Amino acid sequence: MSITPERKQALIKEFAIAEGDTGSPEVQVAILTERIKNLTEHFQSHKKDNHSRRGLLQMVALRRKLLDYTKSKDVARYQDLIKRLNIRR
Repeated sequence: MSITPERKQALIKEFAIAEGDTGSPEVQVAILTERIKNLTEHFQSHKKDNHSRRGLLQMVALRRKLLDYTKSKDVARYQDLIKRLNIRR
């Protein structure tokens, strides 16, 4: 269900603004998106796993907040991010 450390480092490297950047909204949204994708695959075979579903809803809400923050600061960065991650809205 969780992402591997190698995949996490690849996401950090791909979405980081500067060297060693792990706290920017782009990196955080990318990592959350990967975790959300993994959990949605998990729910294909485990439909009644409501405890994990709650965690998924929390991650989606956090990603939405980070995307709203990015949009309020710089619309171009927001649009580039949703295009690169292939998420709608």
